[in-house]
Order: sequence, then structure tokens, then C-alpha cells
Amino acid sequence: MASTIEKIKQLREETAAGMMDVKRALDESGGDVEGARKVLRERGQAIAAKKSSRAATEGLIDAYVHFNGRVGVLVEVNCETDFVARTPEFKEFVRDVALHVASMRPLCVAPEDLPAGAVEEERAVIEKQVAEMGKPENISKQITEGRMRKWISEQALLTQPFVKDTDKTVGDLLQDTIQKVGENVVVRRFVHYEL
Repeated sequence: MASTIEKIKQLREETAAGMMDVKRALDESGGDVEGARKVLRERGQAIAAKKSSRAATEGLIDAYVHFNGRVGVLVEVNCETDFVARTPEFKEFVRDVALHVASMRPLCVAPEDLPAGAVEEERAVIEKQVAEMGKPENISKQITEGRMRKWISEQALLTQPFVKDTDKTVGDLLQDTIQKVGENVVVRRFVHYEL
């Protein structure tokens, strides 16, 4: 019994999920903490999907300047209410996004936001590299598509591995934040400055 209470406490601290949600997730996973985390994450994604159609017109603009003064970032992250915009969880998320943008220099927020010209240019480079390998055409196509998927995921903020925890993407962090604050949260835009 004591170990179950400890597991519930641990999962609540990690996920900010309600006590009954954590208890149900542990029951579903047979007491396995990792399995319960997965159940809670899936539920969080379902909740985030439901909230994604709601308007997010409040939020914060945050600035991050790297310690050497040579890199700076401005980010705009929106939520539904100014109440949530003032919560520590939301502020921490916005700060983490700014830090991530400064460190990883994404080109855009989501993969669909990538400029068509940049995608075509990268495809041409990859196709040339793959052609030099001398593989059969069907294999070359698969290699090209795989490399393009990887390149696109590396360029978009939401699909990049989060700089503080590479087991999660920034999109996963966004889903976790939506679950914690209970509102739709949208990374609207960012600007990266570097000397």
C-alpha cells in the first residue's frame, strides 16, 4: 500500500495529473509506473486534441538572451486566458521554448510551416547524394524519403527533441503543458537573433 501511495505521489509530481487519474492509470498498467506514464500521456494527448480547436488569444511574449550576449530569442506562446498565462507552469513552458529556440535554431514552429523552397532545395541535395550511392531506384526513393522526414523533423520546433530532455520532443512538452494547465496552448511564433 505504501509503495502505491509513493507511486501516485511520484506520478502526480511528474505529470500534474489528478490523483484519481493517476490511480486509474496505475490500475490499468498493473502498478507499473512506466506503463502508467504512457497511459497518462495518451490521455493528455486526447485532452489536448479536444482543446486544440479552442481560441488561444492570451499568453506571453518572452525574451531569452544567452549568457554570452551573442544569441537572443523572442517567443510568443498563447493560451486561452490571462489567468493561465500567469501560472508558473505556463511561464516555465514559455521560458523552456525560448531556451530551446536559442539552442537548436529551428526554422519554423511546425513541419507544415517550412518554406517550400527550402524543402525543394534540401530534397535536391539529398537526391544527388543518394544517386551517387548507386542503389536501385526503389531503394533510392526510400532512402530519400527517410532522410527528408528526418531533415524536416530536425527543422521544425515541435518535432525537435527537447534540449533539456531528449527523450521528449517540444511537441510532447507542449502536450504535457496543455494537460497541466487545462487549456489550449499554442506556440505562435519566434525570432532568433545571433551576432
